[in-house]
Amino acid sequence: MSSGGWGSLEPSHPADRKAHRVVMAELVGDSVTWVLEPGVFPRSYEAMRDAVLGIGAGVVIWEDDWLRQGGWPSLRGRAVIFHGSLGNADAIARGLPWQPGAFCDAEAFRCSRWYPKASRWLLHRRWVVVALNQLVDDPGSVLAPLGHPDAVFVRPDSPLKPFSGRVVRQDGLSLRAFDHGFYFDDETLPVVVAPVRQVEREWRYVVVGRDVVAGNSYEADGRIATADDPNGAPRRFAGQIARDLELPQEVSVLDVCEADGDLHLLELNPFSGADLYACDRPAVVDAVSRVALSIVGTTADPGSS
Repeated sequence: MSSGGWGSLEPSHPADRKAHRVVMAELVGDSVTWVLEPGVFPRSYEAMRDAVLGIGAGVVIWEDDWLRQGGWPSLRGRAVIFHGSLGNADAIARGLPWQPGAFCDAEAFRCSRWYPKASRWLLHRRWVVVALNQLVDDPGSVLAPLGHPDAVFVRPDSPLKPFSGRVVRQDGLSLRAFDHGFYFDDETLPVVVAPVRQVEREWRYVVVGRDVVAGNSYEADGRIATADDPNGAPRRFAGQIARDLELPQEVSVLDVCEADGDLHLLELNPFSGADLYACDRPAVVDAVSRVALSIVGTTADPGSS
């Protein structure tokens, strides 16, 4: 890897990969613990757990009672990495003493924070951020900079996504159209509004430092994930963005899409609450564990607890 001084990624040859796993197990020892929430990504939980155990790291199963009762494992002396729901990732990042804990800096991942810096790659060439009630109450003024389209794409500014992004016709704008009162109550919720673009394909990549460590492709309408071509144009495009754009955190999830025959940056997401679909779990666990160790300054110490 080019950042963090960790050397190359996991080797592709089976014999080299086995030797690499032994080295990682010696490095990690009891120094890294992954806290996993199996019910959030049930189809891939076992693959993630096995990848963690494969490098000699520990696995702890998340319990919601920890937050409700104000008590959780101390995991003192270890680098701790959470992967599960966005809500719990946010709560861990804001309130628990684990380090690094959760890669979920909600403020840094707001679209309004990184869109301006990523404008040359973005799918949305024109966009505005406004309060949801402003869009509903005065669509004419809000949509004027966008050319008064009949329909718009609307998503929350927040990466915690209190509602899912959707296309809404101008004559159908209402608070209810965005599930207000079901998943959130704040009428002034900041939202991103942009002209509608047709997305044909999507790719998801995990970026550690400035390196793409894993990725997969999936159909935008079916969410059927398949392995990504490591030498393909989408991965090269993601690599360029990872090198040139200041990402919100040391570990981020970067989504690329194809629209009108061109590749674009679709969105950035916090790692700790992101579905990794068909991404190579051992490669992800390896790279994220390494950067977690570097963040907390932990050295392999079988006696730490």
